[in-house]
Amino acid sequence: MDTIHRAIITGPTGAVGISLINELIAHGIYVTAVCRPASKRIGSVPKSELVDVVECSLDDLMSLSGKLSGRYDAFYHFGWDGTYGESRQDLYLQNRNVTYTLDAVRLASALGCRVFIGAGSQSEFGHIDGVLHPDTPCNPDNGYGICKLSAGMLSRVMCGSLGIRHIWCRIVSLYGPFDGEQTMVMSGIAALLRGERPSYTKGEQVWDYIYSKDAARAFRLVAERSPHGSIYCFGTGKTRLLRDFIFAIRDAVDPALEVGIGERDYYPNQVMHLEADISNLTADTGFVPAYTFEQGIRETVDWMREKMGIIKK
Repeated sequence: MDTIHRAIITGPTGAVGISLINELIAHGIYVTAVCRPASKRIGSVPKSELVDVVECSLDDLMSLSGKLSGRYDAFYHFGWDGTYGESRQDLYLQNRNVTYTLDAVRLASALGCRVFIGAGSQSEFGHIDGVLHPDTPCNPDNGYGICKLSAGMLSRVMCGSLGIRHIWCRIVSLYGPFDGEQTMVMSGIAALLRGERPSYTKGEQVWDYIYSKDAARAFRLVAERSPHGSIYCFGTGKTRLLRDFIFAIRDAVDPALEVGIGERDYYPNQVMHLEADISNLTADTGFVPAYTFEQGIRETVDWMREKMGIIKK
């Protein structure tokens, strides 16, 4: 087991970044959070004497090697440009992210880090009608997935040459406070809290959602316990139909509200199955999810209700 005392995180203002910072400081680990300059979400970074916020763009990461003092133990690279919508097919933008990832490895080496942990994606697999295993062949079909796969492979090679443990964690589907407003979960919660009737597809997709707090604990554990070259799928290992998740979201807001199941068409080339095999994650680290979807979504709804200034009846 590798004891982590100091960690650095890029892309720290999303759902998993905020949860990871809280997880690390709860275990007495000092955190440097690298935020984009003038980020609108920089105020979301947890306030603690163990947290230091540094503003730096992804294309200037190496400048931090001369600005940060002391040695670090772990480097979490979550920073990525173009994660939603049409930007996923902006091939030049996505390709720059591969360079940023390699820059992050170089910075990790300069700071003395012993382990580098990257956030991968289920998009690396492409369309798989079955359980996603870490060794499932990857055939990504968009720029985002292709470049996530490339970033994982190339950073692993670079880490190997620099003597840094490399861990790559492919997140299947994640939800929780501070997640993007455009996701199915967060947009649905917001609509329901406004008293609207959100429309959905038939919801026949077989899905696996992991709560951000569970993912954060898994990210801490892999830094401490996982061997070099490990690849993991981050999920719960349990699936439900997407419409069952939708009804659980509705019930967490108000069971009397209506949702429009079957009112929207599936996207072209719709992914219909996302399930993570977490057996190697559990074997290597002891991780098992602590939250049910109902528990996590209640906390997420309460957070969104407070954010929207809605008083709970």
